[in-house]
Amino acid sequence: MIGGVTAGLFALLALSLPVGVVLFLLGVGVDQFGSAFPLIRGLGQVVWSAMNSSLLIAIPFFILLGEVLVHAGVAERTYRALNAWLSWLPGGLIHANIGTATMFSATSGSSVATAATVATVAMPQAEKLGYDQRLFAGSIAAGGTLGIMIPPSINLIVYGFLTETSIPRLFLAGLVPGLLLALGFIVLTAIICTLRPELGGPATKATWGERLRGLTALGPIVVLFGAVVGSIYAGWATPTEAAALGVAMAFLIAAVQSGIRWGWVRQALLGTVKVTAMLVFVIAAASFLNYCLAAAGLGRQLSAMLTGLEFGPLATLLVIVALYIVLGFFIETLSLMVATIPIVVPIIAGFGYDTVWFGILLILLIEMALITPPVGLNLYVVHGARKSGRLSDVMVGAFPYVLVMLAMAGLLIAVPGLALWLPG
Repeated sequence: MIGGVTAGLFALLALSLPVGVVLFLLGVGVDQFGSAFPLIRGLGQVVWSAMNSSLLIAIPFFILLGEVLVHAGVAERTYRALNAWLSWLPGGLIHANIGTATMFSATSGSSVATAATVATVAMPQAEKLGYDQRLFAGSIAAGGTLGIMIPPSINLIVYGFLTETSIPRLFLAGLVPGLLLALGFIVLTAIICTLRPELGGPATKATWGERLRGLTALGPIVVLFGAVVGSIYAGWATPTEAAALGVAMAFLIAAVQSGIRWGWVRQALLGTVKVTAMLVFVIAAASFLNYCLAAAGLGRQLSAMLTGLEFGPLATLLVIVALYIVLGFFIETLSLMVATIPIVVPIIAGFGYDTVWFGILLILLIEMALITPPVGLNLYVVHGARKSGRLSDVMVGAFPYVLVMLAMAGLLIAVPGLALWLPG
């Protein structure tokens, strides 16, 4: 059955059907051909149970928070400020790309939104200053992936919802690995541009006065991040309440810096509705598919297959990591998470691994899937913002950052305390 479901997934995705529709159709297929019971009769109850969670209300709030900051111009001011602080390094503006993505990740919760924001602001600068288009675009695609690692993260909320894991602990666990990954991107960029100076643009130096003035743009983002994540960690607010607080603060920041205009408010609300509808539809469809797969015994088959390999805990973990890397080439990231987590996490927990730690490792692998072809969403987002050139240029430019992610995955496996230190 495992092979049949996988083949059906690839075949339906190849038809360019929406991911949610694909997952529902697979569930119906398992019901018709893999189960002796009429599982379709449980569709209403399964979907209602999946959607009847106050935790999911945090998702549209976090999306709206990011949308407000984008349309109000806060992201553009953040980019200019970080340019003053980071562009003296070998690689120039490329470091501002990564720095802005890191800052914006601390508020948006979405990798695609982060990549789209930075790409919109930064790409015109690359063409004007003569940067290598491949590395410049690749840095934006890679930096955007930090949006689902650094809290608050929509994907971590989904993981916590599906595995009944503490969201505050997951948020804290993602902070250190996320910052280390951003630092790794910066170090790699500096090394590449030191060895190949023609790939980076001119390194610029700003006066201390310009840098200090730039802090007026960075300060509100830091305060916003502290209020959202700090209120969760201190126990003053649930993730949903903290997200609502973040939206209110984002509107306040926008009002002070540029004023609130109905035009961008309408765009922010419309973008929030579109993204939220897509996410909850995929979650509902995946819940039905997981229900059908569990009823048909797929979880037992997969568990028996891994147990039959007679591998130890580490070897089994590495097999699962390799499986996620391969599936990440072909399956959209949220779909990959919701379709596999209910099957994989119990196996991981059975070997004694911490589910919070595995959640961070899984998010890292999901990040990698965002910048690996053929379905890496960030690649298409950045390429769309370029409005010229070839998609392969973005793929080539993002490849060195995949190596940093692989190294980070190895470091997380070797030193689990990187993720578990803050939650502990």
